[in-house]
Amino acid sequence: MSKNPFDLGVMANQAKGMKAAQAVGQAVLTSAQEIAELNQRAAQELSSRFQAKVADLMKTQDPKMAFDSVHAEVLQDAAKEVANYQAQLFQALASGNKELAKIAESMIKESQHDLIHFVNEATQNAPAGTEPYTSAFKTSFNTALQNFEMIRAAMADSFVNFEKSMESATQFSAAQKNSALPKSKKK
Repeated sequence: MSKNPFDLGVMANQAKGMKAAQAVGQAVLTSAQEIAELNQRAAQELSSRFQAKVADLMKTQDPKMAFDSVHAEVLQDAAKEVANYQAQLFQALASGNKELAKIAESMIKESQHDLIHFVNEATQNAPAGTEPYTSAFKTSFNTALQNFEMIRAAMADSFVNFEKSMESATQFSAAQKNSALPKSKKK
């Protein structure tokens, strides 16, 4: 039985690829479900608050008093709700991002391991007299591994930067919420 380095573990690699694709799909699906649930809760809360405000307005006889009440309370409540919704949305996106980062890191490590194994098999089975070509191939492969590592590092940096931008957006949203509350109380 001959060893063919170009036919090593094809089924295993396909299975790994399928598992990775399934994990990515599951992470995306989970994140999408969280966002859909957030949207549904927000719509339900908005609807119930709107109904309560309409009921309160129907009881009010003075239009000026109704306008003042709606103006201050609605703006204050809206600012709170928007900030809370954004914070929950950012949290859902960040958790999905972390899961995708783990999957990508795992895929890169597995691919790197498979490539190293492939090159070792290919060079061990090389015919006699091909040492210069084998040496050149290994040098090229080591360069490719270094590039692989740079890609992995860049990917990790992009996930960290995404997470930082999410945190900044959450902090900005909280600051806007806090600054909106005193303004609407003053009016």
